[in-house]
Amino acid sequence: MTETLSDVLPNEIEAMTHRLLAETCDRELMLATAESCTGGLLGSLLTDVQGASHAFERGFIVYTDEAKNELLSVPIDLIAKEGAVSKPVAIAMAEGALRYSRADIALSVTGFAGPGAKDDEVGLVHLGCARRGRETRHREEHFGDIGRGPIRIACMETALSMLEEALR
Repeated sequence: MTETLSDVLPNEIEAMTHRLLAETCDRELMLATAESCTGGLLGSLLTDVQGASHAFERGFIVYTDEAKNELLSVPIDLIAKEGAVSKPVAIAMAEGALRYSRADIALSVTGFAGPGAKDDEVGLVHLGCARRGRETRHREEHFGDIGRGPIRIACMETALSMLEEALR
């Protein structure tokens, strides 16, 4: 059972977390995260399962453009050109998390959880998943204006699904 987030997580997300961590441990792999709009929620989820802590190597919380650049080497000109919430930035974040960690797989998430500026699509989220020796994958989600908490929880399900796929 996840200890900290158990009361707010849908049962399926909790079950996915346990499956992912068990398989990650069985394969002796490590995970890393690079999070913007989720603010460390995924890292927290991956460390809440007792007995599986060795599967999580580190997490980067990179809420600002400067943090994305300084901690993950996401080029500032890429962020300026594409926007912080974009496919290229999500991919660069995942690849940066892999580069600056000892993890085998890294998951990034960047999005608009809302409310935001008038031109931002609330609920738009880009996720990247990088695994050493493989092409980095990307997903774009449009969760809609369902609220900050529900958007962040929806991100967890997509992130866990991408991490499970990366194990195959």
